[in-house]
Amino acid sequence: MQFILSTGSLYNYSVDRVFAFAAEAGFDGIEMMVDERLDTRQADYLKQVASHHALPIHAVHSPFNRNCRGWGETEFAAIARTVELAAELGAQVVVHHLPMRVGLAFLQTSSRTIRLPNLFDGGHRDYVDWLNGSYQALQASTGVLLCIENMPAARVLGMRFNPTIWNARSRATLDQIARFPHITLDTTHLGTWGLDPLEAYKQWGERVKHIHLSNFDGREHRRPEDGSLRLDAFLARLAADRYRYSISLELQPDALEAGAPDEKVVALLRGSLEYCRRAAGEAESAAS
Repeated sequence: MQFILSTGSLYNYSVDRVFAFAAEAGFDGIEMMVDERLDTRQADYLKQVASHHALPIHAVHSPFNRNCRGWGETEFAAIARTVELAAELGAQVVVHHLPMRVGLAFLQTSSRTIRLPNLFDGGHRDYVDWLNGSYQALQASTGVLLCIENMPAARVLGMRFNPTIWNARSRATLDQIARFPHITLDTTHLGTWGLDPLEAYKQWGERVKHIHLSNFDGREHRRPEDGSLRLDAFLARLAADRYRYSISLELQPDALEAGAPDEKVVALLRGSLEYCRRAAGEAESAAS
């Protein structure tokens, strides 16, 4: 079991600084979030940074559909390019999202990004068609695992709704995403629906080839030790099952006090990593 850090956790820092934080905190590797910055997309540079910090890149996250500019004109073209990047980097996994039920427009405020329905954007329908058609051919053409991710509840005017197709939003719908062979299980996204990550893991079984680990306290992507989800029990089960894929800490920058002195950010990362290893290690010790 490998604990890695998603660069999305500190996306407001440079790529090199995130690698440096992860190395100092003791992580086993990196999940690279591709975004509009060229540094996140160029294999030669990323190999150099990974080598310098002695941190392999185990997973690459395809860009969100709003960040596809210059990386494929469609979401599925961006996924195909991300697979090529992952293969060049020696990464095992490409993370990508379920399709939206409608197109989205994004309104950026000073503190957050607000998602709004965009009925004039039909790109989501093309993505659904691709997932139903050419997706299997892309997976068959590469050794990189395409791991589709369960998504969070969205809220409009205080009302919770499901923005994506085939999403796990209740115990009765946990099996919908299992139409795909490989899944990224996101714990905080399950938490937004009041679902237990351990229950989802038990149902999805060997399809879970990647994990986004974070807690939920009404806010998404909190540190694993801070929130209402029993991630210690979840990690203990993974250890007992000898789970062999990467577990990526994917947090919000504010959960790590981004902007604080570097030693504070590293201390918070190290504390979260120690929590995870302790929960997993105690289970492994009990099983041996």
